[in-house]
Amino acid sequence: MVVNTLMKSQTEMNPGIWSKLPQELLEHILCFLPLKTLLNLRSTCKNFNSLVFTPPFVSKHSSGSHLSSFLLLYHPQFYSYFPLYDITIGSWRKLVVPDSLLFPSEFNLVSSSNGLLCFSLSNSSFLVCNLLGKSSRVIQHPFFPFTFELLTLVSTPKGYKIFMLCSKFPSNYAFLYDSKDHSWTRHDGFQQLLVDNLYQEGAFYKGCLWFSTPEPFSIVRFDLESGKWGNLNTEMPRELTFVRLVSDGVKRKLYLVGGMGRNGISRSVRLWELGKGEKWEELERLPELMCRKFLSVCYHNYEQVYCFWHEGMICVCCHTWPEILYYKVSRRSWHWLPKCPLMPDKWSSGFKWFSFAPQLYALV
Repeated sequence: MVVNTLMKSQTEMNPGIWSKLPQELLEHILCFLPLKTLLNLRSTCKNFNSLVFTPPFVSKHSSGSHLSSFLLLYHPQFYSYFPLYDITIGSWRKLVVPDSLLFPSEFNLVSSSNGLLCFSLSNSSFLVCNLLGKSSRVIQHPFFPFTFELLTLVSTPKGYKIFMLCSKFPSNYAFLYDSKDHSWTRHDGFQQLLVDNLYQEGAFYKGCLWFSTPEPFSIVRFDLESGKWGNLNTEMPRELTFVRLVSDGVKRKLYLVGGMGRNGISRSVRLWELGKGEKWEELERLPELMCRKFLSVCYHNYEQVYCFWHEGMICVCCHTWPEILYYKVSRRSWHWLPKCPLMPDKWSSGFKWFSFAPQLYALV
């Protein structure tokens, strides 16, 4: 009886004491809560609801919080949700679009970066949104009518930037949107044609976006700070049939995924890393059986092939195929991601994959 009374007195919280807890100490305690619990607390009182978005609390909690990251599948037939694949536990789930963010018109998911998704809307604008934080921003095109290519969303310490090329302007220009001042700037475009792929984004590496040119293959970069173009003056691997660039975004490494063959027909797929002296060093070759499947999937239509980085993996995708071929860098092994069970068999094209790492405090 005495023990039970003692335990009860130790577990009960005295409102008179806890109501006088200093604000900074309360915030420190809340920083240790999982994000899901923290989100549930928002509905308990106005103080908690406003607290989770204050800059000091954002800084404290985001430094120690960790969310799962997913492979997100976009297809024009998905309207109210997106399939997500958690590669850590090998399971599928749905990302339901909140009612407050239901799109008013036709939309197309074009890029993603650190929890932010960028959509192109049919009403001559873009929509950048944070689905976890339930926030969004509409960005008008720099002029009308406006057609764009190679759109790439890049997260920065203070927001994000959106890069794109517009080759149908009176001249060839690059446009850059900066969320810091919510404005567009126009820069000279690269004189050599860059676009041989409608789905490949620029690879962000050392403050620049890196692109490959069509044959004769070469590598160019666009500096996001200066707005200037430059070339990577290094010898390319021989007998290339297509080139795609991927950056890991963490260890400052740049990779090249390329087909090898002759007369535009690939016989093998290989992976290179930009090493010391800015020279391409071959890392791996796609195993023969997997290579046969991949090449039969794209059927030599390499403009359908695109690549991106996701949590230690180099993902190689085809716009006409629902599976992902990926290379696990730490294990130096190739794998196929199985087809999404939420997708009907009759869909034969329009598949676009993205790396999606939800962040509550990613600002739009």
